[in-house]
This record gives sequence, structure tokens and C-alpha cells, in this order.
Amino acid sequence: MHTLGTPPNAWTVDETTADLTRPPLPPQPITLTTETKTLRLDLAKAAILVIDMQNDFCHPDGWLAHIGVDVNPARSPISPLQTLLPQLREQQVPIIWINWGNRPDLLNISAAARHVYNPTGTGVGLGDPLPKNGAPVLTAGSWAAAVVDELEQQPTDICIDKYRMSGFWDTALDSILRNLGRTTLFFTGVNADQCVMATLQDANFLGYDCILLQDCTATTSPDYCLKATLYNVNQCFGFVADSTALIGGVGSGE
Repeated sequence: MHTLGTPPNAWTVDETTADLTRPPLPPQPITLTTETKTLRLDLAKAAILVIDMQNDFCHPDGWLAHIGVDVNPARSPISPLQTLLPQLREQQVPIIWINWGNRPDLLNISAAARHVYNPTGTGVGLGDPLPKNGAPVLTAGSWAAAVVDELEQQPTDICIDKYRMSGFWDTALDSILRNLGRTTLFFTGVNADQCVMATLQDANFLGYDCILLQDCTATTSPDYCLKATLYNVNQCFGFVADSTALIGGVGSGE
């Protein structure tokens, strides 16, 4: 028999038979304490999304810094992610990097979306070269859209370019998660109140279990924006925990 597809969404086939039973992955139950409830979840059904931890948003030579934004808050998830991601890889939890990376020709980007990044039409906006290094702003394949050097990516990780604040909008993210059988999602990255929140909301609407890891998430927006985000996640869309509690749960197992 030969395997077709990605387990657990895989068949086994030969010349005469196709086995559609899709055996599940062995369960990896853990307990995780969040701000509102204690969760029992299965790491074999979990994935972590790392959103927009890229040079344009987190590097002092990137686009946000160029327009005068203090990017130090956006760098705060780096250290906890450096600790957390290797431990999740050891448990075979998929690491999914979701970076804003536009087509160079911007053919799928509306005028309204471009206005957010260049409201006067005279500044450095989407696709324009950054003055310090010439990298085109938020363009797929460029330094501007690359993950910051401090966060190591592995060949087994999954990388997805997005083109809106939500990582689900017009991307392969939902199809990949469904093929992998991952229904519980940990959310990390920047900005908490923008791309992280938009992606988390869409995940909730699609039926995923959503857990925001507060210490692995940050924003360059005012503090009240972060407070509202955390409130809304707890109230409407999922749960809020931190990486220390997750690492503790992974270490203890069941």
C-alpha cells in the first residue's frame, strides 16, 4: 500500500483498494492554564502561528521604524519565542510562519489597502524601496518581508505569505491546517490588535480553537489597544495564556 496525502488526511492505496479510514495521529494530551479556564488539549491536533515577526515590523531599519514607529515593543516576543518554538518542534507541533509578503506588482492589493501604508501618496508605501537598504516594503522574497534574524526557521516549518491583516484571507492557511488535522491554534506575533487579532477572529469563525499567547504577542499601538484585544479574545474568541504555562504543560504531559 502507498500513502497519498498528508497524515492524518491521507489515504493508502494500491491497484485494487483505496483505504479512506484516515487513522488519527497518536494523541498527545496536555493541560494548559489560561486566564479564564484550565484547558485539556491535544498537541497532536495543535499548531502555532507566528505572525509578522518580520523585518518591516520588528527591525530598526524596517518600514515601521522608517515612518517613526518605536519597534521595540514589536521585538518583545522574540525572546519567549526563542524558548518556546524549539520545544514545540520536539513535540512535532507545526510551526507556521505567516508574513506579510505582497506580489511585487501589487495586482491583488486595492487602493484602500495601499492608502493605509501611504496615506499621502508621497511617502514610502507598499513595494517602495526602503531608504536605508532599498528593500521593497512588504514584498514577498525581500529582506523587508523576511523573518527577523533572531528567530530561527527550520526546513520542517511552514511559511505562508499573506496580503491582508488576516492570515486566512486568500491564502492556503486553512487548507494546510485541515490537511494536517490541526484544530487548536496558538497565536503569536505582531501586531496583537491588527494582524494577530484579525487572523484569530477568522480562525474562530472557521471553527478553530484559539489560544493567544500573551508574552509571545505584542503591538506598537497604544496600550489600550492591547487591553481591548485581550478582553475580546477572552470574551468572544478563545483563551489567553502565556508560553511559560504552555511549556509547563508540554513538560508534564499526561
